[in-house]
Amino acid sequence: MAAIVMATVLVCLVTAAVGALALHLVRRRSLVWSVVVAALIPLVAVSASILLNVQLMFISTHDSTAVSVALACASVIGVLLSLVLGRRVAQGSRSLTRALRDLGSANRDEASPQSSGRPSGAPGEIASLATELELTRLRLDEAQRRATALEDSRRELVAFMSHDLRTPLAGLRALAEGLEDGVIQNRPAALRQMRQTVDRMTGLVGDLFELSRVNAARSSQSRTRSMVSLVELVHDVTAELDAHARRRGVTVRVEVEPGDDRLAVVGIADDLARALTNLLGNAVRHTAPGREVVVSADRGEDGRIHVSVTDGCGGIPDGDLERVFDIGWRAAPERSSTDAGAGLGLAIARGVIESHEGSIDIQNVPGGCRFGVTLPQQPVSDSA
Repeated sequence: MAAIVMATVLVCLVTAAVGALALHLVRRRSLVWSVVVAALIPLVAVSASILLNVQLMFISTHDSTAVSVALACASVIGVLLSLVLGRRVAQGSRSLTRALRDLGSANRDEASPQSSGRPSGAPGEIASLATELELTRLRLDEAQRRATALEDSRRELVAFMSHDLRTPLAGLRALAEGLEDGVIQNRPAALRQMRQTVDRMTGLVGDLFELSRVNAARSSQSRTRSMVSLVELVHDVTAELDAHARRRGVTVRVEVEPGDDRLAVVGIADDLARALTNLLGNAVRHTAPGREVVVSADRGEDGRIHVSVTDGCGGIPDGDLERVFDIGWRAAPERSSTDAGAGLGLAIARGVIESHEGSIDIQNVPGGCRFGVTLPQQPVSDSA
């Protein structure tokens, strides 16, 4: 028995060494070869052990024949199953290779359906990897679309600002030349118009600076924040714009539930006031005379704070709703309107709200639009 064990162990060790060498030789070839070799090594080891024991007369020829037939059948089954498994793994690997290649391709949208998604019949690990790869591809596509949209917005902003600055500059030049040549008789009116033009240009530059500062604040929380009451903020902003609204024939109405809830949030009071001012000013500017703008604020059942500004603009086309907060976008096609602004007010408002971990959206309502702001719930210790 000791001799049988020693002979069997020796043959198995030699077969394992030969198998390792075979795996090393086929390591750069298809994965199917490695799977087949790995499946055949144990069968070869058993067959070699039986042959050696027969030669040493430890096992009879009759017994070895029966075992050899069983091993032959097992070898056929093992090879077939290894080929099937190897082909599945190889196909899954090739699918992942194509997906990775398409992931870095400039034409990912034109990739074949086989290059993405879950490979058919692949093992669980490869299928999971393919699923994660597909999710990564979708995230990259979304990031690329956002980058493209941002670049388009910046390009439009440069074009719009060039127009908005070039027009008043041309007017200033004409007034200056008229005053210099003495062709303008009403000098006080000309100077007053020049001052108004300079004020409008200053407002454009101020909007650009504010937008840059707000965008920088999204990635930096270094500015000091404190508790801010949105109830007080809404009343302050509406009081500041009430005179402007009345001059345009627009009524501003505030809807805040009475009570002790000040709707306090942790934030920067000046930035939040700027965002609400931009939203309310935009609503007043686009509301027809004789109609009203409604500003409401309350706390939802989930503890989050909701502020909405509803105007009487008549609504915005559904195709333009997604562009309302884009930099430089304006609904009015007339670029020369002195009351249109630079198209940065809503972009600044969105930047401020998002820097406070909130969200802002817009939807059409009967007769106009509603801008909705949602700010996160504050801890009890902070809101006290």
